[in-house]
Amino acid sequence: MSGVFISFEGVDGVGKTTQVERLKRYIEELGREVVITREPGGTKLGVALRQLLLHGGDIAPRTEALLFAADRAQHVAEVIRPALTRGAVVISDRYIDSSLAYQAGGRELTQEEVRKLSLWATNDLLPERTYLLDMDPALSHNRLEHSEDRMESAGDGFQERTRREFLDLAKHEPSRFKVIDASKSIDEVWNQIRGDAESLLADWSCGL
Repeated sequence: MSGVFISFEGVDGVGKTTQVERLKRYIEELGREVVITREPGGTKLGVALRQLLLHGGDIAPRTEALLFAADRAQHVAEVIRPALTRGAVVISDRYIDSSLAYQAGGRELTQEEVRKLSLWATNDLLPERTYLLDMDPALSHNRLEHSEDRMESAGDGFQERTRREFLDLAKHEPSRFKVIDASKSIDEVWNQIRGDAESLLADWSCGL
């Protein structure tokens, strides 16, 4: 594959959508194709699964993990791998690390179980760069402009465990993750992303 795969992670309300759009415009100005997608819901099947996962009734933790993995398997097969193969830059709002943080951290399944399931579903596909927008969940949730979904309404303890899991993931994979303080202004957050993305894309171009 000759494209570049980038993901954005973080608890809800940290501003991922805003920064994804800024990065998209920046890369398009460089003359490169950009594919924006998200999890769950990046495919037709994913839209149906997203409705179940975010707005359905009670779902057992293992069932939830399997549904996220099914969404991801289809997402990679239908959207991400084809785009990378033709040389596009793929930017996904959430990916494997969300399952590791929310299911292994928030839902308290084991890290090994969720990782094995996610890597099997994607045939071991990981992003070249993951931007983790980090912020106290108690503050980030004040930014939400919609009614809370199943994940957002799971409680303060769930959200804090999820944040800690994200930070632990970043600690163990420092070459892939870039942790950014999302409590800063939109422009300050963007400047950090842009500086890193410029270097990342320059390295990718040299490798073509």
